[in-house]
Amino acid sequence: MNTKPDTAQNIRLAAILAGITALLMVPLVAMQFTTEVNWTWFDFVVAGILLYGTGLLCELVLRKVRDTGRRFLVIGIVVVVLFLVWAELAVGIFGTPLAGS
Repeated sequence: MNTKPDTAQNIRLAAILAGITALLMVPLVAMQFTTEVNWTWFDFVVAGILLYGTGLLCELVLRKVRDTGRRFLVIGIVVVVLFLVWAELAVGIFGTPLAGS
């Protein structure tokens, strides 16, 4: 039995984490050049939790679910939930207290 994690899985995980970090750098860099982007530290924390959580959940699905069709289904559900939560936090499409409205 091989107890070492697969190198390809570790590379994929590192790529996911690096991609998310790069994505979070976009508003940080934009804030240096324009006043139109005005994120607080709380915005970065919430975005980080959502994005890193989604990325790690997708990695977990890729490691645990063997059937390709089920992988696509579960990852699709995770991504749709991310977009719905993000939209609710951004503009309050459902009118829940999460939107702050």
